[in-house]
Amino acid sequence: MTWIAPTPNPVDGPLLGDDRPILEGFLAWQRSTLLNICAGLTGEQLAQRAVPSSNLSLLGLVRHMAKVERTWFRQRVAGDEVGPLYDPDLGPDADFNDLFPALAEHDFARFAEECRLADAAAAELPFDHTFTVRDDTYSLRFVYVHMIAEYSRHNGHADLLREAIDGTTGA
Repeated sequence: MTWIAPTPNPVDGPLLGDDRPILEGFLAWQRSTLLNICAGLTGEQLAQRAVPSSNLSLLGLVRHMAKVERTWFRQRVAGDEVGPLYDPDLGPDADFNDLFPALAEHDFARFAEECRLADAAAAELPFDHTFTVRDDTYSLRFVYVHMIAEYSRHNGHADLLREAIDGTTGA
């Protein structure tokens, strides 16, 4: 039986109140949006590079965002000593280039797990928690805003890729 990317559960967040629940809600919504754009496609379709001049694919974007979740939340915010998600010997774009349609289900499960672990890494930290990367100091609040922007950018790419694959728009 061929695996098909599932439709995620709807996500909604508060529209009023403190900034943390609002930003957590927007991040959850962006994560869900990426999965919703991918819903209903096979591993082969997800791995398709629908724009010939680009190495982007929907599966690559899911893999990339799993890597970004790990990097920002677990490695940087929490300071966890977890290794890279993809083999560094394959280059910085292994998340986009070293993908296999038959492993799409595994990649989606890994994405879900990285999101869960990211949420857990940030759960007990205040938004004013800071950390340093290459002599720059960041706050947890910055990370949420950055991640929402990162998803927004890539969800735009994903919309265009999905339309090129099967004509679906507005996912």
